Amino acid sequence: MPVSNKITVREQELKEEFTRILTANNPHAPQNIVRYSFKATLREDGGEVEEAGEEDRPDSAASKTDKKEQKERSCQTERPQRCTFSANANQWVIYDAYVEELQKQEKNKEKQKAIPSKKDDDKSKKKMMLMEPQVKPTSLAPFTSGINIGDDIAHEFKYFEDASDEFREQEGTLLPLWKSRYDKAKRLFVTALCWNKKYPDLFAVGMGSYDFSKQGRGMLVFYSLKNSAVPEYIYPTNSGVMRLDIHEELSYLVAVGFYDGCVAVYNLIEEGLQPVYKSTAKTGKHTDPVWQVRWPNDDMDNNHNFYSVSSDGRVVSWTLVKNELVFTDIIKLSMDDAVSEGPEGAQQLSIACGTSFDFHKQIDYLFLVGTEGKIHKCSKAYSSQFLETYDAHNMAVDAVKWNHFHSKVFISCSADWTVKIWDHTINTPMFTFDLYAAVGDVAWSPYSSTVFAAVTSDGKVHVFDLSINKYEAICQPVVAKKSKLTHIEFNPVHPVSSLKLSPNLRKKPKTKKGEELPKGPEVEVAKMEKLLSLLREPEPGAV
Repeated sequence: MPVSNKITVREQELKEEFTRILTANNPHAPQNIVRYSFKATLREDGGEVEEAGEEDRPDSAASKTDKKEQKERSCQTERPQRCTFSANANQWVIYDAYVEELQKQEKNKEKQKAIPSKKDDDKSKKKMMLMEPQVKPTSLAPFTSGINIGDDIAHEFKYFEDASDEFREQEGTLLPLWKSRYDKAKRLFVTALCWNKKYPDLFAVGMGSYDFSKQGRGMLVFYSLKNSAVPEYIYPTNSGVMRLDIHEELSYLVAVGFYDGCVAVYNLIEEGLQPVYKSTAKTGKHTDPVWQVRWPNDDMDNNHNFYSVSSDGRVVSWTLVKNELVFTDIIKLSMDDAVSEGPEGAQQLSIACGTSFDFHKQIDYLFLVGTEGKIHKCSKAYSSQFLETYDAHNMAVDAVKWNHFHSKVFISCSADWTVKIWDHTINTPMFTFDLYAAVGDVAWSPYSSTVFAAVTSDGKVHVFDLSINKYEAICQPVVAKKSKLTHIEFNPVHPVSSLKLSPNLRKKPKTKKGEELPKGPEVEVAKMEKLLSLLREPEPGAV
């Protein structure tokens, strides 16, 4: 019997649609996989936190802009508290943590119900608020609460302009940016100050005591203009710090001179609070306080070295060799007009106390040394005699500094109330300024050959521009009424110390037509040459 394979399908079944979706997912694969991202990074550099998302390419412009803004914000915060924590986490530990947090929230809700109504006075409200338990902050609380802590100061540091200068022809003002007081450095004097040449917002402060009958501990502290609340680095010392200097190229090396005659070198990138180099009695340390240290250029063997001067009359070169300091006496200071009796009645020249020195900006072998009243011009090649001696001051020379632009000009100051400008080819000063108080320090401006600033014991800062007025200061504010100022330094990049100069104090020189002169060393040298020629001319009416 024949069999038919024909299948009959109704019209309604033919119109019916069957949809099937093909996917690449494995139906047998688990759906609750936890993945950890290792792209988030944490750097312990002033509390910086950087995160890289999946859509943020490291080489994208938006990523670089975000990171730059994030770095600026993080630099203006207090350093977050850090601690080391380790534990094992499982389901039961996580469950217990959630239960404990839930119980705390329920207790807080119950205590909030017990707070009196709004009709009660403010005192009762304050009492009830104090009774509430304080929630412990997380590890990021100090970091988030301190964001933009120095935003106003940083904004004024960069952008503040004194509009009143438009109504002044010559005078200017100084804007106080901030004052910093470190609690652990109480009762210590600021004995040294130095800007970092590579990072212009960072500067070092040396602390000790000028009361020599009460000598004790000291401190080396580093501050940043972006955060005035907390120091960046703190190094306590057993003896008072007298002077310090930061290496111009290797900005992490800091040379320090102490009251006990030792010199040391600190390395900021290494762990620990002790210096990496320090002189001892066996390695030629000074026998009196060290009043100045300075990094010159490296020697012929490319070894790092620095110089120091002390009250013991020695100018010493210290070379960093492996793990020790190798010293070389450059010159011994003596008083030509004073003779003392040595052993067995032998006569010998009396030792002169070195108080300050500075190296020439262009001539490598030439340097100046200040003593108790005199300034000696010396050479590294001649250790037995001075090239020239200037009868500078009636008291100790607190500072002597070469001009940044003109190779012949240097400046000096003393506690005899005077600041003097010299041409090293002439024995007498070109000009003398009487500031009516003991002058603690003086500094040339790094952006103008005719601008300098000095600080005095009556708390004043005197800013002079010799191209505008060679007789009076164009700015003379009182910064500290009850304390004397000891040191001053111009920022190597920005015209700022702890005070910001107004536009009149940092304006560019102009021609008679009102056009700005081009900037450069040649312009500054020409400006100083013109000033020196005017200083050599006799005053009107002088005989």
